[in-house]
Amino acid sequence: MTTASLRSRLTAPDIPAAAVTRRVQPLRRPWQWMATAVVLLLALNFAQTLFTNPAWEWNRVGHWFLSPAILRGLTLTIEATAISAVVSFVAGVLVALARQSRNRVLSGAAWLYIWVFRSVPLLLVLVFLYNLGNLYPKIGIGIPFGPQLQVPTVSVLGDLALGVIGLSLSEIAYAAEVVRSGLLAVDPGQHEAAKALGIPRYRRFTRVVLPQALRSIVPAYVNQIVGLIKSSSLLFYVSLLDLFGVVQNLGSTYPSDIIPLLVVASVWYLILTGFIGIVQHFVERFYNRGLAGAR
Repeated sequence: MTTASLRSRLTAPDIPAAAVTRRVQPLRRPWQWMATAVVLLLALNFAQTLFTNPAWEWNRVGHWFLSPAILRGLTLTIEATAISAVVSFVAGVLVALARQSRNRVLSGAAWLYIWVFRSVPLLLVLVFLYNLGNLYPKIGIGIPFGPQLQVPTVSVLGDLALGVIGLSLSEIAYAAEVVRSGLLAVDPGQHEAAKALGIPRYRRFTRVVLPQALRSIVPAYVNQIVGLIKSSSLLFYVSLLDLFGVVQNLGSTYPSDIIPLLVVASVWYLILTGFIGIVQHFVERFYNRGLAGAR
């Protein structure tokens, strides 16, 4: 309401004219100014140490940043993360659908899978898989207690395959819950409306339910991918030299360069997660393109 309209409406004789014409003063928030000053002070102090503390050794950071060993470790990190992310999302959708199934065997198996792999630490899963050859030298596929195709686990599954399987097994459990929460967020009326229009069940899911669910799934699953990148550093403990593993090895060979090597790893992880954040922005904008017009 403008000052002129307020003046025209407030005509009661008991309201002084000075009160009507007085400007609205913004609410003062001194604690916000104090917090801002403290944050800026801390940020400037940290920035000062970055450029004045010689222990950071920025010249050595530049030396290691694009070295072949670091790039090999970075490539393995990207490969393991990308394969695990795709496998986890596809399998997570299947597990989420099984969790919502009316079939008690499927829903029970999906619940058990999610419960187990959300409870067991990822490092423990990786170590179990790394010792899979001792536990199961061969895996039989076929009729139980009957003829089976024997597959040797040691020669078939390499280190990268074991690492990807370990990352995926744990990630599927989290992805299934992310997908299930997105499906539950869709208004049940959308299901009923699509059913009333005679749309087949598969098309109802792919054309009506899934596009709306992805608005909730994408931000949460991108966070899972960011966590997956960081979790890939655990592959070092099963003899896979990812980015962190290479930095650990180089640090033991060149102990005087351990700080620059840690800086190099941190910068590469920041670049990877920053790139994922950019992709997330465009994917979210794609799935929300019809939402802004509806508001």
